[in-house]
Amino acid sequence: MGIIANLISADYFHMLVRFAICMAVNWVIVDLLYYPKSKRRDFFFTFMLIGVAIFFIVFFMIFVLEDMKGKTGIGVGIGMFGIFSIMRYRTDAMPVREMTYLFIVLCLSVVNALASTMPVTELLLTDLLIVLCVWLCEKSLKVVPCKLIQYDRMELIKPERKEELIADIKERTGLDVIKVEVGGIDMLRDMAVIKVYYRGKYTSSVDDKVKLRRTDLSE
Repeated sequence: MGIIANLISADYFHMLVRFAICMAVNWVIVDLLYYPKSKRRDFFFTFMLIGVAIFFIVFFMIFVLEDMKGKTGIGVGIGMFGIFSIMRYRTDAMPVREMTYLFIVLCLSVVNALASTMPVTELLLTDLLIVLCVWLCEKSLKVVPCKLIQYDRMELIKPERKEELIADIKERTGLDVIKVEVGGIDMLRDMAVIKVYYRGKYTSSVDDKVKLRRTDLSE
């Protein structure tokens, strides 16, 4: 330990402590609060590694800008703008719940990287408050599994025939349907997009998709 202490500076050692705290809190939020309901391995991977990347980007950005007198605030502001802009840098639409968790992970990583003068106890208390807020929200959130299906019996999508529509979907899919919502209607192909809510467990990230890609089949 003495050799390691001589090789790294005190500031870098304190950074490693904050990094360990940040990753531990992010893991609790992602693994214990987010993943049990969603089962999205892809977002688990994304949240954890984005947390690592953002923490080191912010830390070393502050470290470099400390030598630039009068420009630290401007540099941090530009850096924060660039960091939060990556939330729009994606190909597929991200669900609101996943977007919220991404924002939380980003904020935690930034806060832990910037808190160089904050005592560790206060930093831990701040992180625990965030975890508590996420836990309370997750506890009150009831996730109802749903699927988007393309439906061909157009005569059953009328409001007055909703019970027949639910019975037909139950028979053809085997799902314990709770309710249905009729979305887009294609009059040319006699097809409608219907969102089906059912009793059961969330099983796959492809449940909310109408069209599947090859990558979806490997999930």
